[in-house]
Amino acid sequence: MKKKYLSFFLTLIVGNIFGIIIGISIMTTLVSFRIDKYHEKIKYLENVIEDKDTKLKKLEKSINNRRFILQSIEIILIYDGDDLDKISLEKNIKEKYKNLLGKEVQKIDIDMVKEIVDQRIIKLDDKIYKLEVTKLVLSNVLKIWIKVRLID
Repeated sequence: MKKKYLSFFLTLIVGNIFGIIIGISIMTTLVSFRIDKYHEKIKYLENVIEDKDTKLKKLEKSINNRRFILQSIEIILIYDGDDLDKISLEKNIKEKYKNLLGKEVQKIDIDMVKEIVDQRIIKLDDKIYKLEVTKLVLSNVLKIWIKVRLID
């Protein structure tokens, strides 16, 4: 009788072990198949993105060769005050010029660009500043040198 129980118990354990091993191998196969499919899809999408980037760069070059477009704005402040105030002033001034980005440089009126901030008074953090444009350069980058004075 003991031998029967021992043999039954041993068969049950060996059957469970084989079942677990077969189940794990089937799950591993299915998961690895899905992972391989995802890797293939990722590689395909990376190639598509690379092709699109190449086409975009070529199109940007051809567009930029035909027209001269304002791409960025640089504000150079002539100011001896606090750096935080300087950053706030620069941000405030850039907001006034943000609608010029993307426009054709030949169609931008340089006098109007200067008049936007020249002799303007700006109030930031209970301080009043007077701005004076000293120099302005317009190419694909708009560079403006602005002298800032703190008004008491």
